[in-house]
Amino acid sequence: MKTVKWSILIFLPVLIFCSSNTTKKAFLETPKVISNVTDYYLESNRTFQGIPSIEVAENGRMWATWYAGPTAAEDSNNYVVVMTSGDGENWQISHIVDPDVSGPVRVFDPELWIDPTGKLWAFWAQAIGHDGTIGGVWAMTTENPGEAKPNWSAPQRLTDGVMMCKPTVLGSGEWVLPASTWRKADNSARVVVSTDKGETWTVRGGCNVPEKVRSFDEHMIIEKTDGSLWLLARTRYGIGESVSTDKGETWPELTPSSIQHPAARFFIRRLDSGKLLLVKHGPLDEQTGRSHLTAYLSDDDGASWYGGLLLDERESISYPDGKQAADGTIHIIYDFSRKDQMEIMMASFTEADVAAGKLISKYSKLKKIVNKAG
Repeated sequence: MKTVKWSILIFLPVLIFCSSNTTKKAFLETPKVISNVTDYYLESNRTFQGIPSIEVAENGRMWATWYAGPTAAEDSNNYVVVMTSGDGENWQISHIVDPDVSGPVRVFDPELWIDPTGKLWAFWAQAIGHDGTIGGVWAMTTENPGEAKPNWSAPQRLTDGVMMCKPTVLGSGEWVLPASTWRKADNSARVVVSTDKGETWTVRGGCNVPEKVRSFDEHMIIEKTDGSLWLLARTRYGIGESVSTDKGETWPELTPSSIQHPAARFFIRRLDSGKLLLVKHGPLDEQTGRSHLTAYLSDDDGASWYGGLLLDERESISYPDGKQAADGTIHIIYDFSRKDQMEIMMASFTEADVAAGKLISKYSKLKKIVNKAG
């Protein structure tokens, strides 16, 4: 990544929320990237971990990330863990991202993504407290995700807000980040676009989530076969939706989707076959709690869904993220009981398994533990 053209500080006036010059600068400072991990960051000293993401290199090497901390809370002690595995069974820490150990800055909501050039991006949010308006989306990259110990670029701040979900590559070749300023601003579910393979990023537009239902947004964007962009966002009532017909410049205000869901993150992605994969809690027409994580397929851009593979029926499971590997296997990562069991889990399955509603593929496996703290 170059360091000269990043479009940052789109909302400079938000700095007034920070009272001292020191605090003003703190969340903008480059965080530490720690590869020689001390005991402080080991599983035995964590009392909280969750909100994971996953990626798989062309050669099958897997990468996973989440955030954790020494206190059982989402607080100023949070740091980001990045791990890797050559076989999906044995995982090693690649590095830790931590701005200041004990605060006031926290890093959280990490995301992994391999772009069309083969480069692996490790994103995270960096802010003070839970104020998304002064948060920023940061990233570092490696051009060799198939290696166990690749070289990484220096961290760079890309844009304001928080990016909770994977970018989308449009048919035009443009890359879209779904970055959000959360509860503090209208048009909070923003579309941040790069036309030069990640060298620069610019806010193109944003969808307004009505204030009375606005939560963390955590929006995802699907390009439909007709070229329109379908935005799905988390709200207080579940999943809201909006469609843009001008590549994300303008969006109708978010309205409720027909997909029933709790106020929690879900996952939607287009598979290599062209089908859409949806991973959500419970049946399509029923609003459950954070349990019964289930995968569905669509052949018609989300107009209808079928299948229904139950990945995990337990309570306190949440935040699915996924990747389809080169061999067609779908890997979904999620967390289980962040403050008690503190487990990062993974399900590996195929499209055929989802369609059948049960595991029929030889190497599919559910409820695999990636990492357990405590």
